[in-house]
Amino acid sequence: MMPNPSLVAEPRSPFPPFTEATALRKVRMAEDAWNGRDPQRVALAYTADSVWRNRAEFPRGREEIVAFLTRKWAREREYRLIKELWAFTANRIAVRFAYEWHDDGGQWFRSYGNENWAFADNGLMSHRHASINDRPIAERERLFHWPSGPRPADHPGLGELGL
Repeated sequence: MMPNPSLVAEPRSPFPPFTEATALRKVRMAEDAWNGRDPQRVALAYTADSVWRNRAEFPRGREEIVAFLTRKWAREREYRLIKELWAFTANRIAVRFAYEWHDDGGQWFRSYGNENWAFADNGLMSHRHASINDRPIAERERLFHWPSGPRPADHPGLGELGL
């Protein structure tokens, strides 16, 4: 059986071992991809056998990642995400993040969390462990107001927003 061409990933720089500059770049690339909300494209940043822990779900491999993200973004509407580098080593990166979204009833949430990432030599993520908490917010409390897609370069980050 031939692999789905849309799920064939190429090596993705920057490659480990990471420096502060390359870790920062990797984090921003991930943020931009997730803000694009294209499950097929996002899945290409992960190894074919990538292992995730996301809340109570444990996707394994790109096909399960695509299915997970498809469900996620169908439920989490008007999703806007900001990630921030927390720490890094040779092939690992830790980030903290916050994202805003609303459900189909119009209730807004800000979700806060931390992720631990491990990378293969080809720059693809082999492990992603996420811990996430949701907080209902009023629409007037929203802080992420850019148009759908990547966060503009001049939009404040988490620290600047006091998050």
